[in-house]
Amino acid sequence: MAIIVRLDDMLARRGVSLTQLSESVDITLANLSILKTGKARAIRFSTLAAICGFLDCQPGDILGFDPQGEEP
Repeated sequence: MAIIVRLDDMLARRGVSLTQLSESVDITLANLSILKTGKARAIRFSTLAAICGFLDCQPGDILGFDPQGEEP
C-alpha cells in the first residue's frame, strides 16, 4: 500500500511554482519539496488545508492511494 502525492500535477494545472506555493502558505521550500517527491512520512491537516486553500483544490486532488504500490 502506498500514498501517491500528486502535488506536482496540481501545481502544473494551476500554473504555480513550488516557490510561489512556499511563500504563499508559509511552508519551507525544503518541506514542500519532500512532500512533492513523495518522501514525506506525514503531513499536518493544517498544512494540507493551507495548500488546498491556495490551490483551490481538495485533498484528494493532491493525495491518492495505491493498494498495490510499495511504500518507499
